[in-house]
Amino acid sequence: MKDVLEASVIFLGSMVLALLIYAIFAALPVMWLWNWLMPDLFSLQTINFWQAFGLLVLCGSLFKSSSSSSRKSS
Repeated sequence: MKDVLEASVIFLGSMVLALLIYAIFAALPVMWLWNWLMPDLFSLQTINFWQAFGLLVLCGSLFKSSSSSSRKSS
């Protein structure tokens, strides 16, 4: 029982770490590009890290394909 508990804690910790690494390495480039381009091009405000992360989540949910496009070979 103790081994199962340790394994589940390690698994959950790994998942949290993976999500944190994804958030950092995905949201930071979005934030940097937005803050570099958008204020000068369109007179928009700069954004912070959490706004960039929210923008990533929003774009992922809006533009991600929900259908599988696997090709069948004949």
